[in-house]
Amino acid sequence: MTNFIDPAALMRIKSLEMRAKVVVEGFFNGLHRSPFHGFSVEFSEYRQYTAGDDPRYLDWKLYARSDRCYIKQFEDETNLRCYLVADRSRSMAYGSQGFTKSDYAATLAATLGYFLTRQRDSVGLLTFDEDVVELIGARYRPGHLHRLMLALERETAGTATDLAAPLERIAQRVQKRGVIVLISDLLAPIDALERNLGYLRTRGHEVIVYRVLDPAEIDFRFDAPAMFRDLESGREVYIDPEATRQDYLRRFGEHSAAIEKTCANLGIDLHQFAIDRPLELSLFDYLHSRQRRGRQVMRSGRMKVGHSRSG
Repeated sequence: MTNFIDPAALMRIKSLEMRAKVVVEGFFNGLHRSPFHGFSVEFSEYRQYTAGDDPRYLDWKLYARSDRCYIKQFEDETNLRCYLVADRSRSMAYGSQGFTKSDYAATLAATLGYFLTRQRDSVGLLTFDEDVVELIGARYRPGHLHRLMLALERETAGTATDLAAPLERIAQRVQKRGVIVLISDLLAPIDALERNLGYLRTRGHEVIVYRVLDPAEIDFRFDAPAMFRDLESGREVYIDPEATRQDYLRRFGEHSAAIEKTCANLGIDLHQFAIDRPLELSLFDYLHSRQRRGRQVMRSGRMKVGHSRSG
């Protein structure tokens, strides 16, 4: 895909729903010019056949390979249940691009919500800071998308980032297996992240994580000594960038590597990027994650067949 939309230009659109619409429509309109030509957005899933399913949707080629009956669910029949979990803590209020991480995260959540609704999937939303701010159940019906947009547009007065409460709440709320999309800067302790993401995975949910960061946080783009204020604690510290840059980058790299390792160990797709990245690419990230998961499910089914035969 060429002619990506510049995030800075996109953020000048006041309506969050209009931003999401612009991104999604640009994504579909540009798909035929994409270097990802051949990438199908008609995502399909497979599940095992159960009594009462329509045999017309049996995948006989997959049956020939695995000796198991699978139903192919196309986009219109999938009825995916997805929850968007958006970080609205104070650390997300930082931005060096003319907009903040929170602005970008809200636009990303809105874009995914618009895209999923267009696919007739059920979408829910949870926003959080140090606690759950708002929780909207997953639905697919008229007016629901607009309700999600209004919730994402609301300003929050939270301070710290606490992943425990929102992820526990989602795990308790969502009884059926679904997709949980977490959008955050993940400026939180690794042990808490591992524990709470692991809890979701043990409940059978597929988890996709978008870690959004400001370019200045990644590269430490500061030159002159200055007072730096922690947005979450309010504490101010005098820092000389030249004296602290190497230590900061080392610690930042270690934290990022620990997040990558945690997500890999839990079977979670992690997408880390700066907020100057075009949002259309996040739709590709999402679809790649979903298709990769679908292939894993099919491989898992074939592995189980092989195991039962050897037993």
